[in-house]
Amino acid sequence: MKKELIVITGGPGTGKTTIIDAFIEQGYACFPEISRQITLEAKKQGIEQLFLERPLLFSELLLEGRKKQHQQATEDVSEIVFLDRGIPDILAYMHYIGDSYPAFFDQASRDHTYSKVFILPPWEDIYESDEARYENFEQAKLIFEHLLETYQKYGYNLIEVPRGTVEERLQFILSQLV
Repeated sequence: MKKELIVITGGPGTGKTTIIDAFIEQGYACFPEISRQITLEAKKQGIEQLFLERPLLFSELLLEGRKKQHQQATEDVSEIVFLDRGIPDILAYMHYIGDSYPAFFDQASRDHTYSKVFILPPWEDIYESDEARYENFEQAKLIFEHLLETYQKYGYNLIEVPRGTVEERLQFILSQLV
């Protein structure tokens, strides 16, 4: 079996981290979302919302982190590795806010590929805002559309994960990997 790098993506508040945490509990190799870490580091430096105040800097930091994750996932001994978001997510968010970005963002999306991409649709019943999630539910739906468009631009056939319990969602994802 060849190495499978599996992205779990979706707009904010769709259950990505919950799914990644559940895969970790089951012993799968997983790489967590890193944008919260970047946001919290910026807050320590007095920047309340780095993505909103300096979106290109935030995106550059995120790109470097996701490239490192991709490399580590590739080198991991596990045959299946799950990642909470992929590099094209960065471009989708930049499209969402209407910001431009240097060509190396596009090149990174072409150079760092994934085996499969699972996307979680907006789900109002589980959506919650918090200190790192500033978007409201309507904005989350728009981000979802940008994610679809961006991943499709890079040739991915996204697999939409149905709503359900965490266990049902895990089983759905695993059933698509065989």
